[in-house]
Amino acid sequence: MPAREAEPFPRAVLDVLAAAADRPVFEHGTRVVTGGDLLDLIARIANGFRRKGLGPGDGVALLLGVTVEAFATILAAHAVGARVVGVRPGLTDDQVRHLLGLDIKLVVEDADLTGLRQNSPASLLCDGRPDDIARLIHTSGSTSAPKACAQTYTSMTNAWAARPEAWPPAIRELARRLDRYLVFGSLSSQVMFEYAVITLTAGGVVVVADDPADAITRHEATARVITVPALAKLVARSPDLPTLRALLVSGSPLTVERHREALEVLGPVVFHGYGQTETGMISMATPSDPPGTVGTPPVDVEIRDGEIYVRTPAQACCYWGNPEESAEVFVDGWVRTRDLGHLDAGGHLHLTGRARDVVIVNANLHHAGPIEQVLAEHPDVAEAYVVAVPDDDTGEAVHAFVVPRRDREPALTELRVLVTARLGAACAPVRVTAIAEPPLAPSGKPDKRKLS
Repeated sequence: MPAREAEPFPRAVLDVLAAAADRPVFEHGTRVVTGGDLLDLIARIANGFRRKGLGPGDGVALLLGVTVEAFATILAAHAVGARVVGVRPGLTDDQVRHLLGLDIKLVVEDADLTGLRQNSPASLLCDGRPDDIARLIHTSGSTSAPKACAQTYTSMTNAWAARPEAWPPAIRELARRLDRYLVFGSLSSQVMFEYAVITLTAGGVVVVADDPADAITRHEATARVITVPALAKLVARSPDLPTLRALLVSGSPLTVERHREALEVLGPVVFHGYGQTETGMISMATPSDPPGTVGTPPVDVEIRDGEIYVRTPAQACCYWGNPEESAEVFVDGWVRTRDLGHLDAGGHLHLTGRARDVVIVNANLHHAGPIEQVLAEHPDVAEAYVVAVPDDDTGEAVHAFVVPRRDREPALTELRVLVTARLGAACAPVRVTAIAEPPLAPSGKPDKRKLS
């Protein structure tokens, strides 16, 4: 007889929970949830979705906090084969409206979960169709129309998070340290969600931290995600963290000095990951890898004219509704990262810059173009050019160079109010410099590399 085809995502995760029937898998305050409890919750919510007519190919938007029910709802939506759009906190009203307009059949908020969980638990079937889009993850909050990475059910089924036999060496090492993994912020975060799946698969407990400050100590956590600025602050405090075994550094590259200092102060607990919404994880440095690298990639990597191209089992297929940018980034089965880097003789990947014109604020990508367009709408601004500057609190921040209109230099406060209202506070400039004209490249185009 021919081999039985594997059921689509989230079957592998559901199998993990079934095997953990009597074992604690989630903890939120005094509440402890076993694998069997979570599986029952997923089945009830999935049945509720089906009763509402949600099925394969239908869009569902999730505006949820960080709870056991939120995690169950994500898996239940995938079980019925829906196209899941997670709406993270901090977006402007216009951005939320855009995401809710992506052919959405059902919108689910925290208040809806009480009713959904009251359904009887039906059989947990996985109805995702291979070529259907399983989820849309928006890459940026810097424009009213964020790009949405479209990942198929085949791609999510091929992902290795819930399949230990497919774990690359760095993930196998990490998995041994995920006894108590903190989740906070938003489960619509690809990083937050997928490390939670690895934790469950590795036999650990996902611990909800309502407030991430000092959560490692309060919850006796062994692992958490952390941004580079937050890591720098933690290192400066040099705290005693006896339970900590893994800090998952995400969002922006660590310099050699920052990386080495973190290892010296905190011990061998720093795992420095490199990935993109478009690709999933590309590479990860373990504590034994050279500082300043992001480890040895377990996926296909090519360096083309200094730019990194990758091919991963779980990569997205396109940007939803954006064929122009899709054609630029998704090229013949490869993903053009628009990051610059090189591989050393030992196969370690070094990141050296970005080909993209972006600012990374608190590990979120914000494109400079939309910010420049909004700034140029101010009556005192003729032209605007945005660059990223280092920031101790957010990693990077926006520095705007403006050509004043009629010699009227605009006020920083006015520009911040304008940008915040349109694009959100993360895009607002922290500094504005008036210039007579921008420097030019030999081509005659403005050369923002010369602005500083």
